[in-house]
Amino acid sequence: MVITRRDFCRFFVMSGKFEELMKECEGVAGDVVSWRRHIHEHPELSNNEFETAKYIKGILESFDCAALKIWQPKPNAVVADLTGSGGEGPFVALRADIDALPLMEDTCEPFKSKVDNVMHACGHDAHTAMLLGAARVLCGHCDLLKGKVRFVFQHAEERHPGGAVELCELGVMEGIKCIFGIHVAPNLPVGFVCLKEGVLMGTSDSYTIQIIGKGGHASQPHLSKDPVPVAAEVVLALQTIVSRKVDPKLAPVITIPTITTGPNESHNVIPDRVKMLGTMRSHDYDVRTLAMTEMERILKGVTSAHGLEYSLEFKKGYDMVVNDKEVTATVIRVAEKTVGATNIIVPPYPLFGGEDFSSYLRHVPGCFCFLGTGNEAEGIVHIPHSTKFRVDERGLPYGVKGHVGFVYANLVNEQLA
Repeated sequence: MVITRRDFCRFFVMSGKFEELMKECEGVAGDVVSWRRHIHEHPELSNNEFETAKYIKGILESFDCAALKIWQPKPNAVVADLTGSGGEGPFVALRADIDALPLMEDTCEPFKSKVDNVMHACGHDAHTAMLLGAARVLCGHCDLLKGKVRFVFQHAEERHPGGAVELCELGVMEGIKCIFGIHVAPNLPVGFVCLKEGVLMGTSDSYTIQIIGKGGHASQPHLSKDPVPVAAEVVLALQTIVSRKVDPKLAPVITIPTITTGPNESHNVIPDRVKMLGTMRSHDYDVRTLAMTEMERILKGVTSAHGLEYSLEFKKGYDMVVNDKEVTATVIRVAEKTVGATNIIVPPYPLFGGEDFSSYLRHVPGCFCFLGTGNEAEGIVHIPHSTKFRVDERGLPYGVKGHVGFVYANLVNEQLA
């Protein structure tokens, strides 16, 4: 290929613009931190993010950008479309989730949650602030953009069926070429990115099991049908699905974190039933189906052997997050420019966490990645959904750069050489 002087000059200009944009991403860091802290102090649970949406809309309006059209497909979600003036081009989307979790915050942050039993324990406050930062930077460079950008501030990621599927049903993905999303990760140091093409995250299903027997006095167990030892046998038997029924390379995770006999706890009463709540995670849809079938078979066999009954309620959760090959390659090029090739981690196998970003990927190709926000020296190591979850805010500018870089690669210079 012959590179002309014109091509060389264009590359030089575009490369310079990229560096300029990256510096601007660092320049908005103060505002990003401020926005994040406000949202953290005022968390709202899934499907109740009305004040959060109002706050996001107000920030977007403050950019005073005529090319930015803000709309709300739902009162608790916000979408903003930025139209470039650099010519025709694709329509790409960036997504952040905005809801919090029903947890009581147990940190010493000066901006800790002001709402009892509600906390941003999964970093959605950071996700939102980083995307707002990207919108601010890009609003100042509409002349560079050939095409359009859609900023999606999504509700209810933490509650199935998830806000993503609802926004897709409302047409938010119509006309979109590809989508990109970021999740903060306290297990990665600041300045690191984790992603891979193909399956990145697994399915996240839930189930409720009840072992139904006949209660009685603990001193006369022979006159009852005690569901407790049968429940214990079921817990152990279900693990044979993982260890003996599935190829070890495709083994799912089957966990029962909650077992209860109801509100009337006693030292001398055998309960009528035992209730178990659990989750199943898989990286293969056939394995998911097999595990569901085996769970039913085991429950039927164990309970019938002891003369008891059971009920099983299985709820399919989020599908797998499957990163598109080409879109992921673009994100990797951006990451090489923003964090460096040596700070890009490709996990050897998919993660078992679930994400409703998968709903968007059923409609358009995309890529989801993890951004390092951990700091072991400062104790910022607690995993998402922990009451002690924290974010090293020095990682937030990297997220802004990731969003802006993705748009640059798609709407300005796809080579990003």
